[in-house]
Amino acid sequence: MSNRRCRLFHVDAFTRQRFCGNPAIVVLDADHLSEEEMQTIATEVNCETGFVLEAESSDHDMQVRYFTPRHPASFVGHVTIAAQYVRAKVDGKPTGKLRQRTGAGVVEVEVAEIQGDLRVSIGQSPPSLGPVIPDHHRRQVLDALGISSPSLHNDCPLQILTKGTSRLLIGLRSPELLDSLKPDFEELTRLTPHVGAEGYFVFALSPTSEGDGTESRMFCPALGIPEDPVSGNAHGMLGVYLVNHGLLQPKNGNVVFRGQQGQWVRRPGVVDVEVESSGKVAQSVRITGDAVIVYEAEVKV
Repeated sequence: MSNRRCRLFHVDAFTRQRFCGNPAIVVLDADHLSEEEMQTIATEVNCETGFVLEAESSDHDMQVRYFTPRHPASFVGHVTIAAQYVRAKVDGKPTGKLRQRTGAGVVEVEVAEIQGDLRVSIGQSPPSLGPVIPDHHRRQVLDALGISSPSLHNDCPLQILTKGTSRLLIGLRSPELLDSLKPDFEELTRLTPHVGAEGYFVFALSPTSEGDGTESRMFCPALGIPEDPVSGNAHGMLGVYLVNHGLLQPKNGNVVFRGQQGQWVRRPGVVDVEVESSGKVAQSVRITGDAVIVYEAEVKV
């Protein structure tokens, strides 16, 4: 590596409280970095990392490239929240809407000033509804998660959804049951290629006095993430799943709910989800979250 410098920020996304939510690394001034250098940085910091780049064509305003500690990724929701928060907060980029290019296509991003800080929203096309897994894989997955069949929500099939990456959605009868999960990470990793999902998103409906809500846990050991604290991308999938199966009813063509995740790894966070739909068919998905900068550094590469 040559003697060049870039600015690195550790950000907690989907929270305004440090050491909560989902951690991400954001690297500004990254246009001069090669893919190999980006991967080296992500591996060194051992965190999902977003590299902010200038636009390359007129169909977008800027771009972010994503890397896990192991390999590149096409799109990571919480890293997008973090990257746009840093751009607006540190570089003084104006609030408002912009088009961000990702490995999964161009997404619409909006940065708004709310209650003295910034919130970031990501709008995108709905994820693809995949297959309901067959019974033999269903039994294996439930055993690997420590879930008994009576704990499952009767109206929630174990179904795969895909948006850049794939998740198996598993609905439980109540949020209290999330505390009883006993994931076998080695077995979940072994099952991943057979089931056809890179992660397992276990959720329960949890309405509040303020409206519809969910609580969830997500396990992605095959990606090097035993339990993901808070996932924006998976909550977008969850919104489409709930609409498609009639578990949340649209009001004026929209379903809105608040997803809570991360309590079981001591990193609680919140994702606000809005699904625009026509009946049970989702037209678009919008996820919104807060962020907070934990520290910044200058890195020589």
